[in-house]
Amino acid sequence: MNKLDCTACQTLVHGYLDKELDTAMAANVADHLAGCAECARLLEEARLLTVSVKRHAPYFTAPASLTASVFAPVAPRISKVERWRNWFAPAFSAAALALAVVLFVATPGSEQPLMDEAVSSHVRSLMGEHLNDVVSSDRHTVKPWFTGKLDFSPPVFDYAAQGFPLLGGRLDYLQNQTTAALTYGRAKHIINVFILPTTDADKPPLTRSIRGFNVVSWEADHMRFVMVSDVEKSELEALGQLLRNGA
Repeated sequence: MNKLDCTACQTLVHGYLDKELDTAMAANVADHLAGCAECARLLEEARLLTVSVKRHAPYFTAPASLTASVFAPVAPRISKVERWRNWFAPAFSAAALALAVVLFVATPGSEQPLMDEAVSSHVRSLMGEHLNDVVSSDRHTVKPWFTGKLDFSPPVFDYAAQGFPLLGGRLDYLQNQTTAALTYGRAKHIINVFILPTTDADKPPLTRSIRGFNVVSWEADHMRFVMVSDVEKSELEALGQLLRNGA
């Protein structure tokens, strides 16, 4: 069974409380809680908050007059507004459909599964010994380690001088393909940088928050980059800028 550390456990504790985790993950959380007083205390605080809200949140009953007016029968008459609405309804429907198509194309919804996978891989990497397959701050050690293991060459740099030391790398698996994962440190935080090939055109960086983690992603030179961490958004974006500068 993979052991959780406190960072990963505290990320999952609300899902554990709401019974949203799968059986294996719930067992990992329960095992950690059994031996960690601090995480167990946080779980109990969350549980007490839930009970308190259910007990003390005000509930209001709708007055009988409101209920009667809502459910009162309406006479079947057609006003001028109704006639105009019936007349223009097909045009409005066509316009709404066109707008929906534009929004669907413009919204990067297809990337959401990748982002979710990256966050899950980040959490898994914090468990046990799964963080790095090659442990080194020397890019000339980490980069050659990937040779023969991937069908592309991920860019590897050390940014210790800027406050983001290279910790190492490993192989991961995202979007049904083997992926390079570089790890950087920031104070006591871990940053995972996932790199995988793509045929898509270059895309500017996009920052979002998923399950309590900050995620920055972009595409450049036929490679897709996804960074995940619990560091501040501005710090994660700063590392992304260094990676895009390539030095």
